Amino acid sequence: MVISRGKLKMSVTTFSASLAIAARLALAALVLAAASLTAQAADSPLSKQDKECLECHATKGLEKKLANGEMLSLHVDGSGFAKSVHSMIGCAVCHREIAVDDHPPLKKKISSLRDNSIELTKVCFTCHSGVFKLYKNSIHATLVREGDSAAPLCTDCHSPHTVMAKAAYDAKTGAPCSNCHFGIQKAYAASVHGQASLGCSSCHNAHDVSATTAEDKLKNACFGCHSDVLQAHQTWLPNAERHFEAVSCPACHVPGAKRKVDLRLFSNEKQQRISEQAGVPQFVGRARSADGKEKGLSAVELQDLLREFNPAGTDQSKTTLRGRLEVSTGVEAHQLTEKSQAIRDCATCHQQGAAPFQSVTVSIIGPDGRPLRHEANKEVLNSPLSVEAVGGFYVIGGTRIKLLDILLVLALLGGVSVPIGHLTLTWLFKRNAKRIGGEEDS
Repeated sequence: MVISRGKLKMSVTTFSASLAIAARLALAALVLAAASLTAQAADSPLSKQDKECLECHATKGLEKKLANGEMLSLHVDGSGFAKSVHSMIGCAVCHREIAVDDHPPLKKKISSLRDNSIELTKVCFTCHSGVFKLYKNSIHATLVREGDSAAPLCTDCHSPHTVMAKAAYDAKTGAPCSNCHFGIQKAYAASVHGQASLGCSSCHNAHDVSATTAEDKLKNACFGCHSDVLQAHQTWLPNAERHFEAVSCPACHVPGAKRKVDLRLFSNEKQQRISEQAGVPQFVGRARSADGKEKGLSAVELQDLLREFNPAGTDQSKTTLRGRLEVSTGVEAHQLTEKSQAIRDCATCHQQGAAPFQSVTVSIIGPDGRPLRHEANKEVLNSPLSVEAVGGFYVIGGTRIKLLDILLVLALLGGVSVPIGHLTLTWLFKRNAKRIGGEEDS
């Protein structure tokens, strides 16, 4: 058969067009197939092995009785796990001790739910070593090391089978923080910070949670957001910087709170609060020994306690006391109100018998970062022996030490009387000189 050049050219053109259409159809098919696979993966991202695990563990009520009689839940919510970030790694990565081909039973003996949770934290460490570096220095980890059975572990805040990326905190309920700190969370939810939907980690951090009562952490947490707060207070508050050192923010910004004076043992050498080392208790024993009648430290007993921290032959000013006005409880510290409701009346504190000075404690920082306190008599603030303790917030007429007020008044009178006396004597001398000169002329 003979094909003309024109027909051949048409055939080639037709073939090229058909090939182009076929290519487009193939590409479309690939796109549809890829989309189908993506959708399928989204609907069911679990591996075949994970699905085999869930054939048993998705059963509600599946549990195991432990050696101490506790029941360990073995149920895993399959749909929740499929949506979690851990679904990407699968069951076997975390449960390496389990041989799928020979399971059950699990030969490993589990003594208690708590021991099982502690053991599982080691598994978390294999992937989250960076977070663990933060956590190990937190107050939560310290309490775990001390054997506190209520101290939170990884699985207390992050459900391992339904964990979502950066979604542990629920702003509405305050969970997981509210699981342990319910009273504080309830107070915080009604506060100006809670109403602004700020999470706990805004002030306390997420994993390296520390006691804000240590050092200046509470003040620094406030300054972290309110960087211009000192300048704002200086426009109306006399000696604002001194107030910030001696008065905690909640003491003024929680109007209804009960306040107290905390006398903190302070190292002048290191310029920081004194802390106790783990396993080396000092403060509790020394405070009880000094408080012979167990009715709170008197001024003399307080001096005896200071001498315990300043042994004979050492600089007696090495360890001193620094007073600070605080609210009485952690719940009150979280009830911060709008700044328009904050206390601005100086007489609230600076008057004879002011309520904030009726409760006094002496404190030191404990090994876990939280303060160890011992009660003191309010009269310690009336004694000349306590001058150094109240030096940070002394105001004439506004403290409990009458002797200081008298001495300061005498000092002021003495300071004023010298120039007045000098001017008076000068005037009398000149007057007498003129009178004597006049008599001699006559």
